[in-house]
Amino acid sequence: MRLHDLKPRPGARHRVKRLGCGESSGHGKTSGKGHKGQKARSGGSLRLGFEGGQMPLIRRIPKRGFNNTDFHTSYAPVNLGELEALNLPAIDEQALRKAGLVNGNWDGIKILGAGEITKKLALKVDAISASARQKIEAAGGTIELIVKRAQPARGSAIATRKVEHAATAARKAAAPAPAQAPAASKSAKSKSSKSEKKA
Repeated sequence: MRLHDLKPRPGARHRVKRLGCGESSGHGKTSGKGHKGQKARSGGSLRLGFEGGQMPLIRRIPKRGFNNTDFHTSYAPVNLGELEALNLPAIDEQALRKAGLVNGNWDGIKILGAGEITKKLALKVDAISASARQKIEAAGGTIELIVKRAQPARGSAIATRKVEHAATAARKAAAPAPAQAPAASKSAKSKSSKSEKKA
């Protein structure tokens, strides 16, 4: 095969739609844009959902329910077949990232049961499927699950109070302690006032 034999796959390239080339072409005169109006002008496209200035439908309908998408836990999936290829007796998140099996930001590591395992491994992960646990224990391996304390949602009252308390403690620690002057006794004050009157 030579360079001139290479061709794109059928359907990958499309013929350019030629506009304004006569009425018989079907795309002449107004070039498929119709007569006048905002949409017939250059740069006259409207954003999705715009209804000419009136209250759009997405804002007119009521919003009910709760979506937990922003707060759900996302695990990085790692299969047993991938662990079989590693020559590591102990496996944790740091080892998996170093081996290139885990990339990006995740809430933890989850071991899945795809593939077979014959090595005796010591795993320290956040979650594991039932099939993966059965295969690892059958091979003589051990599993340690990392238990993470649930963090309060961002912007919640608990998180706000924690931030305020931490800021107050930091200010108190940074501020120098005020020097305390020795307190004069009442008798000394009265004697000094009497001596001033006599004078």
